[in-house]
This record gives sequence, C-alpha cells and structure tokens, in this order.
Amino acid sequence: MSGAFPVLGPALPEIFLALAAMALLMLGVFGKGEERPRIFFYLGAVLLVISAALAWLVTPKGGATIHAFDGLFVLDGFARFAKLMVLGASAFTLAMARAWFEREKLARFEYPVLVMFAALGMSMMISANDLISLYMGLELQSLSLYVLAAYHRDNARSTEAGLKYFILGALASGLMLFGMSLVYGYVGATGFDAIAKVLSHGHAPVGVAIGMAFILAGLAFKVAAAPFHMWTPDVYEGAPTPVTAFFAIAPKIAAFALITRVLVGPFGPMLPQWQPILVLIAILSMTVGAFGAIGQSNIKRLMAYSSIGHAGYALVGLAVGNQEGITGVLVYLAIYLAMNMGAFAVILAMRVKGRAVEGVDDLAGLGRTNPLMALAMALFMFSMAGIPPLAGFFGKLYVFLAAIHAGLYTLAILGVLTSAVAAFYYLRIVKVMYFDEPIEALDKAIGRTMGVVLTVSTLVVAFFFLVPMPVMRLSAAAAKTLFPH
Repeated sequence: MSGAFPVLGPALPEIFLALAAMALLMLGVFGKGEERPRIFFYLGAVLLVISAALAWLVTPKGGATIHAFDGLFVLDGFARFAKLMVLGASAFTLAMARAWFEREKLARFEYPVLVMFAALGMSMMISANDLISLYMGLELQSLSLYVLAAYHRDNARSTEAGLKYFILGALASGLMLFGMSLVYGYVGATGFDAIAKVLSHGHAPVGVAIGMAFILAGLAFKVAAAPFHMWTPDVYEGAPTPVTAFFAIAPKIAAFALITRVLVGPFGPMLPQWQPILVLIAILSMTVGAFGAIGQSNIKRLMAYSSIGHAGYALVGLAVGNQEGITGVLVYLAIYLAMNMGAFAVILAMRVKGRAVEGVDDLAGLGRTNPLMALAMALFMFSMAGIPPLAGFFGKLYVFLAAIHAGLYTLAILGVLTSAVAAFYYLRIVKVMYFDEPIEALDKAIGRTMGVVLTVSTLVVAFFFLVPMPVMRLSAAAAKTLFPH
C-alpha cells in the first residue's frame, strides 16, 4: 500500500471492484457474453469475494481509523465489518441467481455487472465521511438497483417495479439533497468531522435540525422503514426473485451502515433531537411489518413486510445511540443476513414442473414431499419470529436489552408485542408446509449452489447459540471504532 500511491490503499477494495466491473462489462460486450453468461455469474461472485478479502486485509488493526482523499473516505473497523457483510451477501445472491435466470431464459452478462456496480456504490456509502461522497455512493447503488428491478424488461410487473422504485427513489434523493444543502448552509462544511466539530460547541441551529430530518427521511426510504416503505411490497413482488433476494439483504445492510455512521458521526451531538424521530420510525416500522404481512398470499410480498419489520427492530438499537446499541444493530444485521439468505434460497427453489411459483400456498405439503427443505424453511421462519434458541432470538434480545438499558422501555415493550404479532404469519408458513395438503408438489431438484447456501444458512441459524462470541466480538470491535473516546 505504501509507495507511489499510499492514498489509494484504503480504497483498494473499491478500486479493484470498479476496474473488475468495467473489465467484465467490456468482456461481455466484445467477448462471448451473450453466448456464455454462466461464466460471468461465477466470475462476478469470485471478484466480489476477492473485494471482500481486500476489505479485510487493508483495514488497520487495533481500532485505528484511516482517512483518504482529503477526508472524503474513511476506513475503520466498522467499515470493514459492514463491507464484509455487504460484499459477501452480494456474492452469494449472485451465485444463487444463476440457475434461476438460466431456467427462465433471462441469463445475461449485464446482471453480474450491475450487481458489482451496486456493491461498489454500497462500499462507498459505508466508507463515506462527507455528504458529497455519501451521495455519490448512494446514487451509484441506487441507479444500479433501479435497472435491476426492471431487469425482466418483457414483463409488465418487473417494468412497473423498476419505474415505481425509480420515481420514489428520486424523491428520496431529492429530500436528502435538500437536507444536505440546509446543513451545509448553516454549518459551512460537508465533511462529517467538520460538522461534528461545529455541532459539539453548543446548541444546533434550527436549520441544521430540519436538514438532518430531511436526510433521515431519505435514508429511512433506503432501509424501507415506515412511513417511507410504500415502494417495498410492489418492488419486491414485481422484480425477478433473485433481484428481490439481493434487495432484501445487501442494500439494506449497506443503508443501515450508512445511517449509523451519519447519526453517530456528524450528528452525534444532536442525539436528543434525532432520537425521538428514530423511536417513532422504529415503532411504525415494527407495526407495519407485523400487521401488513398478515393478509399476504404472495411470499415475496410477505418477505417485503417482514423486511420492513426487521428494519424496525434494527432501528431500536440505533435509536439508543450508544456503543451497546450499535453493537446490537451489527449483531442483528449479521443474523438477518443468514436468515434471509436461507429463506430466499428456498423461495428461489420453488418450482412446479419447472415453472417458478411464489404463492404461500405453493409450499403446501412440503414437509412430506421435501422434508429437508421444509425443515430449513421452518427454522428460518422460527428464527425470524424470534423463537429461542435460534439466531433470530439473540438478534432481538441484544437490541431490546440495549433499549432497556437506555431507559427506552416503551420501545422495547412494543418491539416484543409486534414480534408476537409477526410470529403469526411466520408460523402460518410452517403450518402450510406441514399440515396442508399439496395441490401440486414442488420440484425436488434445487441445484448444488442453492443446496450449499441452504445448508450453511441453516447451520448458522440453528447453532448460533453455541458459538455467538465471534460475531459478538467482531460487532463490538466495529461499534467501538465509532465511539473512540
């Protein structure tokens, strides 16, 4: 890293990913991309894994923080942990997508390239240390996601999903830009460190508080938190299923990392102002997620409301605003990644006579026709409901304990109550699999890649309680870098 370009060292994973994505694009356009798209899916997944390895290697040990590009870019333990989750999730969802796209005759080399550009934007968001670099990363991610939502261009639902996401995403971006301009106008700086320094001297001007509220609204849209969630069910249902799997995991984790860095960093001194807003958003998200999914018959729409609910639970830890709360958020996101990866592996494998299906009732009788897949799905559903001793229970436990220790008793109690309501629709899926008569049995063959992802996710969810410390230690070390004092 030292030598001719020492400043580029911290951004090595991003530089590698940008060059790799562009090389893959050129290879697809001028090479045999149209004839052999399978190679591009595997190559894209491998390049994302290499980028994750680079993120692990270039991060300083011992809780140190490195700034690059005149303070626009920051590299610390928090960035490393978040990037590992995001790049790992992107690689796995890309590998899982290949078989589905091939069966639907939609496999094209553009898909891995778009996923890589989205992952590049997410990495930039995670390491953003300035409002300008934040917006650049966010828009690179968003533009890739708009195209991915409308990837099945001959399908009206997919095109509609892309258009809805684009229009509402543009609105959210506008809100954020307006908030950023207000903050810059009152503070006179866009750098996170400079904003924090100005705000730490005393009472923040009203204009900064209003600007922060607009930025928070835009970021809440990105994590699909209520009342900015309206795009989620339609986009999740309309987009191709592998795209939905990607949306539900990687961009959500990246957006949470960003919202955490923004609130704890530059707006850390304004905790009394943003905490009530976050508490309200968390309560609304948990409530909408719990009650909105009850009447859903499409499993992708159900998972959309589930993701809104999970955003609410993660926001409980973020609303606390201290090191314990952020540790809880990171643990929750790591567990959320494993649960959703497994659940979407099952959803991607749902086929009847080779035709993709996505109704909850299509899972009927799975307990008899494919007991191992049904067992895995049951474990993921129990875990999402927060039933001990599965991983999801510990995720909720840590964020609720952080809220109780911070005196946010109402938030913790409402979190437990909405978890009880949400358990209804998770358990309904288990009931359909084990007690309903199958109309048409699902195909048994699920493919090797899907089998590996399903096995790993099941083991993590089922046996997390035996070895929780590695995730706990990594999360605690990552959260500590945001609170150096």
